[in-house]
Amino acid sequence: MPSVIPENPPFAASSEEVVFNALNDQLLDEDLLVVGQRVTDHSKDHEIDFVVAIEGAGIVCVEVKGGQIWHDGESWWQERAGQAAKRIDPVTQVRDGCYALRDFVESDPRWTQGRLRWDHMVVFPHSEVDPGFALPDCPRWKVVDRTQLRELMPLIRKVLLQKDVDWPGVDADGIIALRIALSGRGLPQRDVVARALENESVADSLTSHQAVILRAIHQLNRVEVRGGAGSGKTFLAVEQARRLAKGGQRVALVCYSHGLASFLERLTATWKHKERPAYVGEFHELGIRWGAPTGPDEQERTQAAQDFWEHTLPQQMYELAQQLPPGKRFDSIVVDEAQDFADDWWKPMLACLRDTESGGIYVFSDEAQRVFARQGSPPVDLVPLVLDHNLRNTKQIAETFKPLVGQRMQLRGGDGRRVKFVECDADEALDVADDQIDPLLDAGWRPEDIALLTTGSRHDEQKARQAEGNKEYWASFWDGEQVFYGHVLGFKGLERRVVVLALNETKAWDRSRERLYVGLSRARDELVVCGDPEFVREVGGPQVARQLGIADAGT
Repeated sequence: MPSVIPENPPFAASSEEVVFNALNDQLLDEDLLVVGQRVTDHSKDHEIDFVVAIEGAGIVCVEVKGGQIWHDGESWWQERAGQAAKRIDPVTQVRDGCYALRDFVESDPRWTQGRLRWDHMVVFPHSEVDPGFALPDCPRWKVVDRTQLRELMPLIRKVLLQKDVDWPGVDADGIIALRIALSGRGLPQRDVVARALENESVADSLTSHQAVILRAIHQLNRVEVRGGAGSGKTFLAVEQARRLAKGGQRVALVCYSHGLASFLERLTATWKHKERPAYVGEFHELGIRWGAPTGPDEQERTQAAQDFWEHTLPQQMYELAQQLPPGKRFDSIVVDEAQDFADDWWKPMLACLRDTESGGIYVFSDEAQRVFARQGSPPVDLVPLVLDHNLRNTKQIAETFKPLVGQRMQLRGGDGRRVKFVECDADEALDVADDQIDPLLDAGWRPEDIALLTTGSRHDEQKARQAEGNKEYWASFWDGEQVFYGHVLGFKGLERRVVVLALNETKAWDRSRERLYVGLSRARDELVVCGDPEFVREVGGPQVARQLGIADAGT
């Protein structure tokens, strides 16, 4: 499937959607499909139904006309259901639009491709055109009729390649340059933010694949949705919780980490009251609401503290859950980042259901993000569903962590800057990461767009903010006046438009690979990585090193 701009395009007519589906099915991943491109020159405003860039061939502008189309020897005519026939001029329309768009692209100072192969053609998805048809300005090979839709892409490619011109076809760099040119130029200083917002709106839209997942979840009551970073798991988790609550169920939306819980609480607080889950927050906080003790300071790293959080508290929660009255139980539980849950945590989760045999259990997980030394899994049978699209990150960022995902992943995010790698020793990583902030602010990013994350020891700024308490610390995540400082362990399930990642672990540990994966996947639009190349090779492997531009990555 090609890259599509916009990713979920609207269609003025069903005939355009028919042609879009044919193009979307037949074009390759390397190609680009632009829908409803408008362009204005000094003569008029133009709208081109489809701009198709085929790698190795060129760029074609396509005009679609549905209904009955015929030519009376002087003019083109179109008749649609319930409408009188009208005179049209599809060939002139698409030709003028094509030339106007070509002039706009080639006038962009950033365009370095020179003159490429451009052409235009018309598609009549409901009409049939005689094989012997020809007009002086429109030979038969520039027309695709209803009998040829299955060959649409080869026919478009043929139009480009059979023309005897010296202009080259478009390559991968040319397609990227075309996308950049179509995004506009000379924008205000904060165009980085504008582009990020555009990418964000696309990532927030449901793909057809996600829509299928939601429909499947609606029909099932015990499901595990698996997916890599940026695949939309959290979006689906909260949307499932909203739909269940709206349907009258008492729902718990649960996760492990403070940061993700803070995000989920703020998000669901904006919903209508009848759509909000009965509980949104951390697993441990749910137990405290039932009457369990608060326990030791979470910063303690003693065996006693670990035993309390992973065994003692869950057992107490299990006993308390069994005593809950029906009005305090849940019809369904939705667990996000479920790979963080220990085995003992699932007992109280199941015990708090009104119906332990058939109550809803919806689990969203990514095994590659199992950064804690826990191997828990729900003790019930779940129907597995897989998300294999990355929607959140730019393609450049997603390529860096793709080798760590552990499953097939299609990159459906927008284009962005190349990931920047700054070489330094682990003990220098924090200082080097600090030095990256001002240039990002100078480039137009706002403090609220940026997070500095560590994989080893915490940044001093994070320690200072956490000293004021966890609620105050996570409130700073929403502060529009300052950069956020965090650790990858607490940032799972969260994201930022820009991330500066400090690889400050002094040596590789059992979970260093997972920490690297989490850190690389938190940025939506721009990523800067500061660390030791040898550490990247050891932990991430040669593919990750190559994607970061580290020399001699294969050695």
